Amino acid sequence: MAGMITALILVPLLGAVAVCVWPHTNARPIVLIFNTITATLALMLWRNFDATATGLQMVERHVWIPAIGAEYLLGIDGLSLLLVLLTSIIIPFAFLVQRMDRGFCALMLVTQSALYGTFTAQNFVLWFLFYEMSLIPAFLLIKIWGGENRDRAATKFFLYTFLGSVAMLLSFLGIYFAKGTFDFAQLAGLGKQELLSGNVAWLAFAGIFLGLAVKVPLFPFHTWLPEAYETAPVGVSMVLTGVLSKMGVYGFVRLLLPLFPNEVKILAPWLLGLAVCSIVFASLAAWAQSDLKRMVAYLSINHLGYCMLGLFAVTATTARPVVEMQAALSGVFMQIFNHGITAAALFYYVGLLEQRRGLRGINDFGGLMQRTPLLCGWMSVAMFSSLGLPGLNGFIGEFLIFKGSFAVAASFTAVAVIGLLVTAIVFARAMQALFSGPLAESCSGVPDLGRAEKLVVVPVTLLMFAIGIAPQFVFNIFNTTVVQMARLFA
Repeated sequence: MAGMITALILVPLLGAVAVCVWPHTNARPIVLIFNTITATLALMLWRNFDATATGLQMVERHVWIPAIGAEYLLGIDGLSLLLVLLTSIIIPFAFLVQRMDRGFCALMLVTQSALYGTFTAQNFVLWFLFYEMSLIPAFLLIKIWGGENRDRAATKFFLYTFLGSVAMLLSFLGIYFAKGTFDFAQLAGLGKQELLSGNVAWLAFAGIFLGLAVKVPLFPFHTWLPEAYETAPVGVSMVLTGVLSKMGVYGFVRLLLPLFPNEVKILAPWLLGLAVCSIVFASLAAWAQSDLKRMVAYLSINHLGYCMLGLFAVTATTARPVVEMQAALSGVFMQIFNHGITAAALFYYVGLLEQRRGLRGINDFGGLMQRTPLLCGWMSVAMFSSLGLPGLNGFIGEFLIFKGSFAVAASFTAVAVIGLLVTAIVFARAMQALFSGPLAESCSGVPDLGRAEKLVVVPVTLLMFAIGIAPQFVFNIFNTTVVQMARLFA
């Protein structure tokens, strides 16, 4: 299937051009047509993907800039395919949320193309090009279409991400001058011995770590996120939390851990401490919020902290049971996918409440179950999924992360459990304030879910149940990749 990955990247760009020349103000129909094409291509990639084969598949390799070792090198493994599928779910979901003008739709399509490129590029120069290509559209989407304080939020988002990217670029330039390659596979092979030595290795590690920690974000590099998520339009918040944050986790798996295993092992207690801080402090911050959007934003940091806990636990010690390593990695990959769906759904429901009431504070509602039983019921499912209730998609990844992490970093994992307890309190508080009690006078005219909203909500909720009850169809995508990476990290 030569050229299919390139087609996947190009179709959203063609869609952005088509949107710009579209004569009508409402560009959503043409956007959904192009998203249908990209979703079809993603499904074809899945269909032709051999889940039992190791290494990259459907590789596209062409000479690009030989003078600096840059190749046009694309390929997918289980993790890449998982994120391509996630992108193909979240982007259309975000487009269905709200009607926006042509500029908004074009920037979202450019972001979609950048995401596909980031998750499939296997040469640093090409990967970095796509990585940065997602920054400008996201900045503009927040700055132009954001809410109150959008200038401050957009600037903060841009500065944090850009400075992190500069640090990462300088690190990779140092690696290239030392080793003469930007190829991820070659660098991972060199990393098993020792990619760099002395202070140069620590400087390169610090630059890449900083760039990726800002993107996840990992405590204490998270301070840009609540403002950006709160200010951004609902559809943009869904993409930021559902897919863009996964670029950071993906970078840790693809770059930092394979290239610097010794440095990660030396700093393991500190890195695990940062992951635990992300989990516990973010959940406590969510508890303190009265704005629903900020609450969900902090809970997003909390859930991505579980991913980082699993990744750092996998490389924490020299004596690591292979089965537990595979469990933790499987949990991380599953959590990446599930968090993207669940967090995007939560932002969607917050958007529905704000659309109906004009406000989104927890205390601005009350007794909604009496007026909007369907909205309350479906939103409760998303909350329980985020909480990790068995039978829903959120449970699988968190369980495997804790199972694998307890075996190698029991003390850190035990402290991280506090985050689960606080998250339960946060959702219980929100459900009680929003759904229970007497009906607030200001909510007496709030309508329940309409037909178009049901068509969005029902498929996403059914997917949560499908993964929670029978997750094997998702595990089959990345099982071989997990085994391969466990050997690489061992």
